[in-house]
Amino acid sequence: MVMNRLKLNPDKTEFLAVQPKNNFHSWSLDSLNLGQTEEPIIPATTVKSLGVRFDMFLNFEDHISATVQECNRHLRNLRVIASKLSFELKRQLVHCLVFSKLDYCNGILYGQPECSLKKLQKVQNSCVRFLFGPKTIRKWDSVTPFLKKAHFLPIKQRIDFKIGLTAFKCLNNLAPKYLADYLTIKSQPTKTLRTCEDYFLLDVPPVPKLKRTERSFRYSAPQVWNNLPYEVRTCSEVTSFKRKLKTHLFTEAFM
Repeated sequence: MVMNRLKLNPDKTEFLAVQPKNNFHSWSLDSLNLGQTEEPIIPATTVKSLGVRFDMFLNFEDHISATVQECNRHLRNLRVIASKLSFELKRQLVHCLVFSKLDYCNGILYGQPECSLKKLQKVQNSCVRFLFGPKTIRKWDSVTPFLKKAHFLPIKQRIDFKIGLTAFKCLNNLAPKYLADYLTIKSQPTKTLRTCEDYFLLDVPPVPKLKRTERSFRYSAPQVWNNLPYEVRTCSEVTSFKRKLKTHLFTEAFM
C-alpha cells in the first residue's frame, strides 16, 4: 500500500479469520499489524461482502438470519395493504421484494443442514399464506398443496436450480472463466459400453479433507449436474434448459 501511495483506514477496514468450528487445535488471531505506523486491526466475527454475511466458521447462520429478518419486514408491510391487492399483484410483489432476497447468492447455501434451510422455508410458506389469504389457508392448514398450486420451488430445489443453471452456463461459455475452469467433462474410457455413452457428465473431484469444502462450487456443481436427467443435461439453449430443469425439480419436490 505504501508503494501505491495508499493508507489503510482502520475505521473502515475489516478482516475475517476463518477457522474450523470443532477443532481442539484451533488457533486465534487477536489483531493484525500492518506496520509500525499503522494501527492494529481487530478481526471481526462477521463481515459483509456484496450483500453476503460471512462468519468465522462459514456456516452462514448470520446471513440466513439477516435474510429472514429482511423478508419478514417486507411481508409485514405487504400484509397492511393485502386486502387492496389482486392475486397477480401479490405474486409480483412477492417475487420482487421477498424471493429476490431468498434467491440472492443462494448457491452458497448448498449442503446447509435442514434446520438452517427450514428458516428460509418458513419465509416462503408465509409468502404463500399472504398470496392466498387467511380465508383460503387457515392457521393450521398445510402450505405444501398451495405451494404446489402456486408453482413455487421449495428452498432446497431453488438452490439446486441456481447451481445447475450456473453449471450449464459454464459448459456453454456463458459464465466467467474463473468458474468454468472448476468444471471438467468426465473422460470416457477407451473401451466404452452402452452404459458409458453419456458424454454430458462432469468429473467429480476427490473428497476433500474439510467437510465444508464439499459445499463449494467445484464439488457441488458436478453432484447437482450429474443427478439431472439426460434430456435436461443435453439442452442447448438456456430457455429450454431452465424450463426442463424447473419441471424436473418441481416433480422431485412434490412427488
